[in-house]
Amino acid sequence: MQTLSVARLFEDQRQELQLESLTESLASRREISVSDINRPGMALMGFVENFLPERIQIIAQTELTYLATLSPEAVQGAIDRLFQFEMPLIVVCKGLEVPGYLVARANACEVPVLRTSQSTTPFIHSLTAYLDHMFAPQVSVHGSLVDVYGCGLLFTGSSAIGKSETALDLVERGHRLVADDVVTITRRHGDVLIGTGNQLLRHHMEIRGLGIIDVQTVFGIRAIRLQKRVEVEVNLREWSAEEDYERTGLDDRKTSILSVEVPLVQVPISPGKNITVIAEVIALNYLVKVYGGYSPAERLNQHLIELMKRKSAARAWVREDTE
Repeated sequence: MQTLSVARLFEDQRQELQLESLTESLASRREISVSDINRPGMALMGFVENFLPERIQIIAQTELTYLATLSPEAVQGAIDRLFQFEMPLIVVCKGLEVPGYLVARANACEVPVLRTSQSTTPFIHSLTAYLDHMFAPQVSVHGSLVDVYGCGLLFTGSSAIGKSETALDLVERGHRLVADDVVTITRRHGDVLIGTGNQLLRHHMEIRGLGIIDVQTVFGIRAIRLQKRVEVEVNLREWSAEEDYERTGLDDRKTSILSVEVPLVQVPISPGKNITVIAEVIALNYLVKVYGGYSPAERLNQHLIELMKRKSAARAWVREDTE
């Protein structure tokens, strides 16, 4: 299970989330393991049946206003009730003051307490976005990712099949390279797959016979982008006369990346075939289907069916016309 330490969160988001530490240490007995947050108001009131201790606990105006209505003994009882659970982190919003007993119990139980000056709702949105990014499922794919007419094409295939050369040709034609050789794909909310490059490789490419080139230096800043949604996988493979390739486009093939279905186009490689132009057509055809609601293959198929129906009806009319 992937986890995140409170110290790492504090280091990454201290400025953006305007965080300060109220406890002696950021060390926590329980690390952050989920991206969801929890408001412990019901637990402070005494109802702990559905309390979720694995989540980050957010204390704001509502919880502190409730504690202010209690006697000192009742406040300690409510806080003790909360700290019977092992929590990763407590965050206080709006820069509000918290009871000293809460900080003391947090120090004793090794539960870091942070405070932010931000309002509760914007803070929760920002924190959740950060946690979603940190806990998002990832996979590394051997291939090249290129933004072609705004469509993210992921080129895959066996080694030396021509993925990098195809990507380079597309860049030369004005399209934008996202990553080559190693593409890191992250699944975001809404089953969106975002592809990025390796931080060490950046936008360098290995072209066999030439060596390593820096795409940004050679083609300029317009030729690259940092990330792009993966929308179509283009699988390059050696031509085989024995394989049955798609000829009509009526049967849309799919592949699964991080349990998300992505359209798959298999392109056989043979001498003289212009893969770059085919890649551009793949991107444009996808955009027509998604944004135009139009499938050329289905439209042609429907047209042929209607034509055959009309011819069949005409032949039947001729057969019956005996006068």
